[in-house]
Amino acid sequence: MPMLEVRPVKDKKDRNLFVNLMWKIYDQKRYPKWVPPLRVGVHEALDTVKNPFYKRAEIELFIAYQDGKPVGRIAAIDNKAHREFHKEDIGFYGFFECIEDEAVARALFDAAQSWCSARGLSTMRGPVNPSTNHECGLLVRGHSQHPTIMTTWNPKYYEALHEACGFKGVKDLVAYIVLVDRGTELPPRVMEHVKRIQAQSSNVTFRDIDMKNFDRDVNACFEVYNSAWEKNWGFFPQSREEFVHAAKDMKMILDPRMAFIAEVDGKPAGFMLAVPDINYILARNPSGKLLPTGIFKLLFGKKLVKFVRIITLGVKPEHRGNGIFALFTYEAFRRAQKFGYLGGEASWILEDNVEMNKPWQDLGCPQYRRWRIYERAV
Repeated sequence: MPMLEVRPVKDKKDRNLFVNLMWKIYDQKRYPKWVPPLRVGVHEALDTVKNPFYKRAEIELFIAYQDGKPVGRIAAIDNKAHREFHKEDIGFYGFFECIEDEAVARALFDAAQSWCSARGLSTMRGPVNPSTNHECGLLVRGHSQHPTIMTTWNPKYYEALHEACGFKGVKDLVAYIVLVDRGTELPPRVMEHVKRIQAQSSNVTFRDIDMKNFDRDVNACFEVYNSAWEKNWGFFPQSREEFVHAAKDMKMILDPRMAFIAEVDGKPAGFMLAVPDINYILARNPSGKLLPTGIFKLLFGKKLVKFVRIITLGVKPEHRGNGIFALFTYEAFRRAQKFGYLGGEASWILEDNVEMNKPWQDLGCPQYRRWRIYERAV
């Protein structure tokens, strides 16, 4: 019987092993849809000194060894900001990767659970990397589809491992694929609705994110963000520092024409962030390293990407009754046609968020990928 041991990450060598373990578990011949992330990005997500998320959270990393060989990893997370906002003692887990072995998965989950239990947390929820404001959810449908930027992809057996280890799904997140053809218009009933809303809302205007005044526009989006998502399941408010930190990470890949702000009477009322899906470039960078050639593939390949991921679409509560979501949908479609994009993915959307699902359903967009958030009692 193989000897199984789970040990916490203690030093830089362990941390590098934790990050690099994905390349040991994922064989790209067996899993051709897996897109290797940038290793520097994973390190940044775990950096408790430089990442402002950890000013209000703690994290512990664990690696599973089988006969001395690393075969899995997990992070246990105490998100104090979430606990304070929701008034509930929930811990989290994330960065889960594991070979197809129930004993290994169980040992990893138990290690994370023990850490959460020692902090008085009653439930463990995930996967989140490291929170619901970042990559989250276990892919349970759409494994054969291309995984877009900043979304998780995992083998199908991960779902079985979770269920065998006593986890229950508590919320699903969905994605719609939006195809754009320069020669077509939106469905007639959608266009009629848009024109009616435009006639009633002449004070609503859209403008690009201004890269020369990037900090100003990031602050405008921050004003919208926490109020727009406040009532969403699993949401907790980001600090301004966290929001700015995330925005700076995206700045290098942003196309400002597809990231735009809605203003009502000249004041920010909502924003949409759609970023070029650079996973098409990262897929050609199997090492996940920026040097010596990864940075050039990223910078020079961005202009060739014709698919976007719509990451956020938020509107302040006081402006939601005027049909502004329909205007956003039309604006995104119009811009994609104008600037030569072929389509995009709208994700993640809570499965029961009717207000956010309806615009894509009205457009006839197929729901083609799904992720699941799980829970287990501690």
